[in-house]
Amino acid sequence: MSRITDVLYTGRTRTQGGRDGSARSDDGRLDICLSPPGSAGQGTNPEQLFAAGWSACFIGAMGHAARRMKVALPAEVAVAAEVDLGTGEGGYFLQARLAVSLPGLAPDVARALVDEAHATCPYSKATRGNIDVAFSVN
Repeated sequence: MSRITDVLYTGRTRTQGGRDGSARSDDGRLDICLSPPGSAGQGTNPEQLFAAGWSACFIGAMGHAARRMKVALPAEVAVAAEVDLGTGEGGYFLQARLAVSLPGLAPDVARALVDEAHATCPYSKATRGNIDVAFSVN
């Protein structure tokens, strides 16, 4: 397992009530209600939060990859992330699909950016070998 040698940032939250509760960051910038997926509740759920965090981080990783490859990342870059919560043999599991939009880039360049970003993105590293992940590039 890789170990961190220099901590760059620590996100701190406190959640109470689980999927029917609330979460708040220590700096107050995040203050949300939580609801189970598919419920009539007003809040978001952990799967949506995970999808948002991963897609934002992945765009950052593509930016790093683009600089290394000396490629201009399109201003309209976007990642649509879908995170499924499901059951299987052994309990509950996640799986994910990331649809990456890199308009104006040649398909081979876009794919190379995605592959390099997936190799370096901390969320991708955390999930690698633990959940099924599929990428599409358009």
